[in-house]
Amino acid sequence: MALAQIYADLKRDHDKQRGMLKELGELQGDGKKRQQLFEAFRLELQSHAAAEEESLYATMLRDPELRDDARHSVSEHKEVDDLLGEMADLDFGSDEWSEKFFHMRRRYEHHITEEEEEMFPAAAKELDDATEAELADIYEERKPEELKIAKDNPPGGDERD
Repeated sequence: MALAQIYADLKRDHDKQRGMLKELGELQGDGKKRQQLFEAFRLELQSHAAAEEESLYATMLRDPELRDDARHSVSEHKEVDDLLGEMADLDFGSDEWSEKFFHMRRRYEHHITEEEEEMFPAAAKELDDATEAELADIYEERKPEELKIAKDNPPGGDERD
């Protein structure tokens, strides 16, 4: 059975984010390059998370069978966003930044693996094809808009409206 478009979109983004995390993890000593890649990762992650919450999670929160998974994932998004905010305030060439990065990376990779292996299959069992198609449309429309918002809203805060 083919993966519904919403899950394929999210998985594609996760794969991109894994690659960015790998690249960040391999950078040593170049604070400027690390800062640039971190900013690209931050924007990718913030726009992804917000669009995911507005599409898939919003629908899951309305379904008693899926609500707990959605709440759990929203809280993990907030945790990672807070870590990104802490990292943005550190010297990008410091050991402290590297330690925080590896903690954030471990938390986020755990989160996306959990989504792909547990949450997406649970949602696929509960949601019909039409709903999944609508969620993909919402996600694909919202992500570019969320990217614009992310550019003006640093991580780790509650400035978003």
